[in-house]
Amino acid sequence: MKHMFQRTKSWLAGIAAALTLAVSPVAAQDISTWDQINETGKLRMGVIQAPPWWSKNPATGTWDSGLGVTIGKNMAEVLGVELEFVEVTWGTAVAALQSNKIDFMPVLDPKPERAVSIDFPSNPLLYISLAVLANEDLAADTWADLNKEGVKVAVPQGSSMDSFITATLPLADIQRFPDNGASIAAFQSGRVDAVSLFHPPLLAARKKLGRGQLVIPTPAFSSPTSIGVRKEADKTFRDWVDTSIFYWYETGQTQAWYAEFLTEFGLDPKASPVIQRELLFGQ
Repeated sequence: MKHMFQRTKSWLAGIAAALTLAVSPVAAQDISTWDQINETGKLRMGVIQAPPWWSKNPATGTWDSGLGVTIGKNMAEVLGVELEFVEVTWGTAVAALQSNKIDFMPVLDPKPERAVSIDFPSNPLLYISLAVLANEDLAADTWADLNKEGVKVAVPQGSSMDSFITATLPLADIQRFPDNGASIAAFQSGRVDAVSLFHPPLLAARKKLGRGQLVIPTPAFSSPTSIGVRKEADKTFRDWVDTSIFYWYETGQTQAWYAEFLTEFGLDPKASPVIQRELLFGQ
């Protein structure tokens, strides 16, 4: 009887420990993003070295320019909190949101697959078109031109570009890299014939490298991009983000911030594709 009691006691202790382990992570996530920001006084944004969205100053190590940086700073200013930069990759951004390492991730496309795991505001942040920076002697006017054996195309792994290029160029040699910078570096070194990203980062890359043709192959693929947030019952933060980006987009502020960065970077905004769809249709 004594041994039976000890076994029962150990069994119950094991169940209690298991329940504690099972409940603790849930309890830790009970606080909403909105409440957490207010309690900590910090707003955590995912960042990637990918101009014109984010650009880290190599001399100071600070994230001091780019449209994403500007948006993050304005959001933090409105909320009266400190903006904190957390480095991620396109492939790890969703997991960073789920694990509460960041609060929001700008320039994340609201694909149906992603919407299963994270949440998005109903309004887009901006619109972008998929482009390629290719060797001058490579035919790249259409996606069919690039869909050939032996053509090497670099893309950031796990990104929207990766999904589109993989489906559209089944014959090409698709080479995947951790982020935009590594993909562009592969083109710069001659390891690939072209790099495919949405057009804004390639504008910056073309200027920096001083070579290559920047093309939006036809049929053009334009897509809305948004801001990813954590999926949770309390939608206060998501709805606030939605209201903010809707206001900035509709008043032309987002396009103006983008133009400011292009000018600072030495590019002519009038010669660059716009990110406000209504302006694109009006041209």
